[in-house]
Amino acid sequence: MAHNPLSLYRIEIHIIDINDNAPSFPISSQVLNVTEVSSLGEKFSLPLAEDPDSGNNEVKSYKLSPNEYFSLDVQNVEQSVTVELVLIKALDREKQPLIHLTLTAVDGGKPAMSGTLEIIVNVLDVNDNSPVFSKSLYKVKVNENIALGSQIISLSASDLDEGINSDITFSIVKQGSSKASDLFSIDPDSGLITVKGNIDYEENAAVELRVEAKDKGQPPKSSQCKVLVEVVDVNDNPPELMVTSLANTIKEDSKIGTAVALVTISDKDGGKNGVVHCSIVGQVPFKIESSYKNYYSLVVDGALDREEIAHFNITIIATDEGTPSLSSTSVITIHISDVNDNAPRFPEAVMNVFLKENSPAGAIIATVSAQDPDINTNAHISYTLISRDKTVIPLISMIDINSESGDLYSKQSFNYEDLKSFQFEIQATDSGLPSLSSSLTVNVFITDENDNSPVILPPYSDPGSVNTENIPYSAEAGYFVAKIRAVDADSGYNALLSYYISEPKGTNVFRIGSSTGEIKTKRRMSDNDLRTHPLIITVSDNGEPSLSATMSMDVVVVESLDDIKTSFREVPVKEESFSDLNVYLLIAIVSVSVIFLLSLVGLIAAKCYRTDGSFSRYSAPVISTHPDGSWSFSKSTQQYDVCFSSDTIKSDVVVFPSPFPPADAELISINSGEDTFTRTQTLPNSEKNPV
Repeated sequence: MAHNPLSLYRIEIHIIDINDNAPSFPISSQVLNVTEVSSLGEKFSLPLAEDPDSGNNEVKSYKLSPNEYFSLDVQNVEQSVTVELVLIKALDREKQPLIHLTLTAVDGGKPAMSGTLEIIVNVLDVNDNSPVFSKSLYKVKVNENIALGSQIISLSASDLDEGINSDITFSIVKQGSSKASDLFSIDPDSGLITVKGNIDYEENAAVELRVEAKDKGQPPKSSQCKVLVEVVDVNDNPPELMVTSLANTIKEDSKIGTAVALVTISDKDGGKNGVVHCSIVGQVPFKIESSYKNYYSLVVDGALDREEIAHFNITIIATDEGTPSLSSTSVITIHISDVNDNAPRFPEAVMNVFLKENSPAGAIIATVSAQDPDINTNAHISYTLISRDKTVIPLISMIDINSESGDLYSKQSFNYEDLKSFQFEIQATDSGLPSLSSSLTVNVFITDENDNSPVILPPYSDPGSVNTENIPYSAEAGYFVAKIRAVDADSGYNALLSYYISEPKGTNVFRIGSSTGEIKTKRRMSDNDLRTHPLIITVSDNGEPSLSATMSMDVVVVESLDDIKTSFREVPVKEESFSDLNVYLLIAIVSVSVIFLLSLVGLIAAKCYRTDGSFSRYSAPVISTHPDGSWSFSKSTQQYDVCFSSDTIKSDVVVFPSPFPPADAELISINSGEDTFTRTQTLPNSEKNPV
């Protein structure tokens, strides 16, 4: 039949299936994205496995690998099979973000064959975690005055979420009136904190920052941490000085320990930087005493003398113990008020004043001035006179002083021949309370003026007498004729006398010693010469202007020596003159005795003068003769001692103008035959004994 091509036959061949195919899934792996917040029991469909076999060799069951999160739910409804994963435990991506499962499909063949499907459950993140800082409290130390922009600390925070849910930004949380956000800034991405303001330990010893970390999830989650910034003190504040003056002026006699000012010191720094020491710059009579903690007192620490230093500029310095050390200063001016502790002072203890005799009354003879280093009333000086001279003439009648200016006035005109010197004291007194004073000794010396003409001494000065001298015709040249003696009440050059002679014209027989007054012959007599020679003798002093006295003498030429009468005549002494002389001598003796006794008491007696002690009594000239041939001549208050040898023809005379020599006492020595003189100076008030 087979070979009969013309016949068609239908043949059914039944192929008996054998389990030669294993179940297979259309894909090798299945990825499921499941959020971590999925609800329990939520199902997720899985693909079905296919098996070409049929019948019992088809896929008969599914198995899920063991796990804690999912179970397998296989549904076979009306030949429709569904395979689903069922969530049996809440997912947590932060614990297990990825779950690997294996789904196995098994057929019914013998032996059974299977196929697998890899299921990857990707747990999707949900922003269910807040950022977490690595520390809840950060501590950091920074120096005050740290430079702006300096980095001090970097914060770190983590978020278990992922993606945008784990992106963190940082910020500083403002807290009330805190200025922390003004002092610091933070990088929002890195969490690096930097300085943006001036950090001052004295304002904030520590700064607390609140830093927030926030993710970018929806809704965003955040957390905070505390950053404690401890500011380290730097010695950037000098000590502050406050001086409160108790008295800008203190007396120069203030006692040691007297408080002058209060000093308060403060330093904003801390620790050693705030420990302050106070002292005074330089050497001044003040010191700083500590009262309590940073309170001090400025007190007197030495003697004060306004006359040396009238005010003090006291520099007070306060220095802390920081490194480097800082300091500040304050200057306080203290004025020293005057106390009357200085007496007026004269430039010298003794003042010599030379006053010309016959000066007009009322003239200023000198001006005294005392200095008082005190001021104001304490330096206001008044002057008064104090008489310590024992002269009979009261001081008040001679001198006056201007109490304010110290000008000395003469109240009378002085006569050198009556009073040669006197002494008094000037007292300078200030106006302080109590007042102080000092004195100045003033010696007034009356200087001589040429106000007295020379006086020719007896025997050629007797009133009404005829001055005649006889010489022999045989007299040789140089024959001694006569000796003219004269005195001058002045002193010094004013009492230095010169003798001149005038003869009849053409004779030229006689000459006179200009200083001795001795008249001698120039030549022998001739028959042509006159028998009587009238001579005019002039005695002149050396004052300015010069004063003079004249006398006339007749020289008679006789034949022999027997006819020559004595050259010296007895001076007729009246009883009244001798009586007056005795009175003067008695007064002189008493005065000398009193002066001698006073000389034993003190220095003043050493200035006593040999005088008859009377300035107001005057008498006519008296000449007394002594046994040795000396003559004593007294006029007014001046006494002259003239000493001769027993040989009146050749004699020396020494004339002392006064028993109380002035500053320029004159000693005139006249030697026979010589026209010479010797002038000797002595100190004021010194006494010269007559020769």
